[in-house]
Amino acid sequence: MFIQTKPGDTATELEFFPAEKVFESGPLAIVREQAAEKSPLAARLYAIDGVTAVTLKEESIVVAKAETADWSSLRTEIFGAIVAHFQSGDATVRETADDEALGEFDAEIIEQIKDLLSTRIVPAVTQSGGDVSFHNYKNGKLYLKFQGPAFSMLTGIQNMLRHYIPEITAVLDYRESLPKPGLKTAEGLAIQNLLEEKVNPSIAAHGGRITLVDLQKDRAYVRLDGGCQGCGMADVTLKQGVAVEIQKLVPSIAEVLDVTDHADGTNPYYQPS
Repeated sequence: MFIQTKPGDTATELEFFPAEKVFESGPLAIVREQAAEKSPLAARLYAIDGVTAVTLKEESIVVAKAETADWSSLRTEIFGAIVAHFQSGDATVRETADDEALGEFDAEIIEQIKDLLSTRIVPAVTQSGGDVSFHNYKNGKLYLKFQGPAFSMLTGIQNMLRHYIPEITAVLDYRESLPKPGLKTAEGLAIQNLLEEKVNPSIAAHGGRITLVDLQKDRAYVRLDGGCQGCGMADVTLKQGVAVEIQKLVPSIAEVLDVTDHADGTNPYYQPS
């Protein structure tokens, strides 16, 4: 099997194209804890030391590695795992009870969503240099993948989709649908409480808000929204203020990392989110 690759969105990501359909309903991010049950392909990849994340697309697999891992050796092992999977005949993604519960009514809504995205929303978003794609729909919540300045158009996108499809109760970034077990730990709950009760009230005057996105081992991942997004002082606020408070509360946290796309921020100060 001939497998092509191309760089991912970051230096720790690489996209693999096996010249065969991977997952027609993708993209689908599979976390390590779900891999054994949900995806034989993802399970093979997570068995490789250094692989930290797997996302299945229609015609490719995006693999993320630990910062200390070396692509030169890791790439060969990933090639082998992908080839072994397709030779095995295993399904890329196993059907679960939730998948089987997807009724004809939900399927019709998803088709309407994809049609609106392709005919009305994507053309408008691409004019601004961004992109948006379908990720998942469940229980009235629609999860989309935003690229570039597309997220700044979220309100307009949501209004249009809900106008034509009233069954949609919310339009969210696809990352909100990914399991985040770290948020439910004692440390995660303590950090969320700190942000809600102490940090966010102090930056609300600038229309800012800081959210704990995930907690993994000794790293806390946060997102800066509203007035904090795109702010030139965001890095100082995070490192000299928020990170200090978080590490004081939870000493086991070695790093507090900002996952905000600051390129999308506009008029950062005194602008409500």
